[in-house]
Amino acid sequence: MDETYRKLITYAYNIVGSYEDAEDLVQDTLEKYIAVDKSKIENERNYLIRTVINLSINFKKRNKRTAQYGVWLPEPVATDNPASKLLKEHTANYTLLVLMEKLNARERAVFILKEGFDYTHEEISNLLEISIANSRQLLTRAKKGMGRAPFKIRQQPDELLSRYINAIVHADIRSLEELLVDDIRIMADGGQKVNVVKDIEVGREATAKLLQYVYRMFLEAKDYTFAIVNHQPAVCFYKNNKLYNCQIFSVSPSGHIDNIYSIVDPDKLSHFQNNLE
Repeated sequence: MDETYRKLITYAYNIVGSYEDAEDLVQDTLEKYIAVDKSKIENERNYLIRTVINLSINFKKRNKRTAQYGVWLPEPVATDNPASKLLKEHTANYTLLVLMEKLNARERAVFILKEGFDYTHEEISNLLEISIANSRQLLTRAKKGMGRAPFKIRQQPDELLSRYINAIVHADIRSLEELLVDDIRIMADGGQKVNVVKDIEVGREATAKLLQYVYRMFLEAKDYTFAIVNHQPAVCFYKNNKLYNCQIFSVSPSGHIDNIYSIVDPDKLSHFQNNLE
């Protein structure tokens, strides 16, 4: 059941964008399975997957993220953790999770099943109890809403992140600018506890200066490590061995940083640090 549990987590996480909520949804799924009359279950695997997906869809509908507290970013997971092969294989990249917030819950579920788990439209129709035509239509709408972002991307972080940190540490604004695209965008999520600059797109020069300011004001005395978060390069800053900030980078085909997703929400960081370790 351990492997089944971990796989159900990936279905739920990709739909709701929160690992902690995904764990709760899987627990609810297993409780339903324990209580149900087993003679009515034709296929145990399909029952569990259908249940967790439907619970996740309903959860997503009930908990539509709002701008009440500014930007909401998905909870990050460490996809380079050797202890979790399933997370590495079936977790969407971070940029895609952000883009999927534009979709409704059912579009998101169809996209994840097709692109992340290689389901056929016939299999999706059986799981979600929709027609094959509807499954195709939902996938088309999902792709149109997000562009053609791949489910997983493999980006090696070391050289890029080393140059990024070196430029910030040495206050080398020009070198930092050279790492960024002209229309670089920063999104930051402090949750309900930390006030942050939420979502800015002010150009390369102003962004480089902002990054330098944030480092000097809040991060200079912090230790840091490099990581792969949802298949993308990231820098994790620590204070007294506690994760303080996780910056996740999206890299353009030219090798420049085009998006920075900054997680400062202590609740998300606490769970993520446990996942890292």
